[in-house]
Amino acid sequence: MKWSNRFLPSPFAMILYHSRIHQFLMMTEQAVAVAGGIIGGILLFVLIGITGYLLWKKFCHLLSYEKLTSPVQMTNTNGIFQDQSASEIQLKSTSRSRSVPFIIPPTLHGQDWINLTNEEQVQEDSDPSMMPQSGPRSSFHSLAGAYVVGTVNPELYKFPEDKSEMDFPEGNIGRLWFSMEYEQESERLLVSLIKVRNLQPPADSCSPFVKVYLLPDERSYLQSKTKHKTLNPQFDENFVFQVSSKMLLERTLKFLVYHVNKQKKHHLLGQVTFPLKNETLTDGNKLVIWRDLEKENLEPPSEYGDIQFSLSYNDYLGRLTVVVLRARGLKLQEESHAVSVYIKVSLMNHNKFIKSKKTAAVLGSPNPVYNEMFSFKADQTELDTASLSLSVLQSIKGEKTHLLGRVVVGPFMYARGKELEHWNEMISKPKELVKRWHALCYRT
Repeated sequence: MKWSNRFLPSPFAMILYHSRIHQFLMMTEQAVAVAGGIIGGILLFVLIGITGYLLWKKFCHLLSYEKLTSPVQMTNTNGIFQDQSASEIQLKSTSRSRSVPFIIPPTLHGQDWINLTNEEQVQEDSDPSMMPQSGPRSSFHSLAGAYVVGTVNPELYKFPEDKSEMDFPEGNIGRLWFSMEYEQESERLLVSLIKVRNLQPPADSCSPFVKVYLLPDERSYLQSKTKHKTLNPQFDENFVFQVSSKMLLERTLKFLVYHVNKQKKHHLLGQVTFPLKNETLTDGNKLVIWRDLEKENLEPPSEYGDIQFSLSYNDYLGRLTVVVLRARGLKLQEESHAVSVYIKVSLMNHNKFIKSKKTAAVLGSPNPVYNEMFSFKADQTELDTASLSLSVLQSIKGEKTHLLGRVVVGPFMYARGKELEHWNEMISKPKELVKRWHALCYRT
């Protein structure tokens, strides 16, 4: 079959057809390029706008702060203190600065200093061999000096009653609040006696006061003012003890709360002992602490002394806990500051040694305070064959360690009397600390 020439495209038509297709493709590419440019420009414009908005917002935020030109009272995060005006704060800070004398650290003695002009009486060093005078102004022979700063502005130290701290357990005889702060430069320990609550005096009327000791010096003390006819005295008094930073952690604060009756006789209501070895005392770090009062042990010390500790057993965790509190009336072989006393706690099973732990050493005191807790793993099935041995040891540098006394608590197989009662009470009261005194025996 043959095609007619009139149906065949001419060369000119073919060229025209191809040129139009080429133009169409060129226009399509140009349109795509223009559309891409427009979209890219829009995205760039949006990015620049967002960046500019963020910078403007940050600039406006910085301008919103105002420069503080007047003193502002610092408040804690719990909102304990109430807001006061700047003028009141300046007046109070002025009055406080007048009531605290400047003390030259012992390391700077011998230099020329301006004499103190305030009216505070600072206690001078005394001869350790001389008995200091009794009373609130007696000197501390083992320290560089201690004195009463005087009363402070109560508004600066009053705390709102916290219901969680006012829930007194059964048999509570009182609770004492105090605060501490240590000044490194002047080597001063600042102790603030804040308040005492829930006192249990022998009579209906109560006129309490507090004596403050810094152990191991038990012959000297500072004394608060007497508050008349109140079971919840508010003291707000400051005391200062001069003590070097090296000796600070070896000291223990002791508060004795007394009641004065109509015949001017003093009756001890309770005491609080607080070792400083576990505390972080630095400039500006003021610790506010409360402790429950404890009754004084009126029984005379036993032949080799006594030790007080608490026992607790957690049957769920299988954990035996021992809290070594204090010792008293120890018969030191040599009384000096070079003598250190520590307590070794050993867990035994069938008289076989399992594990032992030691307290920190306390220097030169026959009545050391420890307040250290130790835990041992002990299955409940092992309590009938396990026992605890607490040994009081004396160490002198360069010499052999000497045993001052020991006490063993455990089941009937190993203990009798108070030691057996203490162990059985611990088992009958799981997860509860059971505290008792025990007489030391000298057994090697």
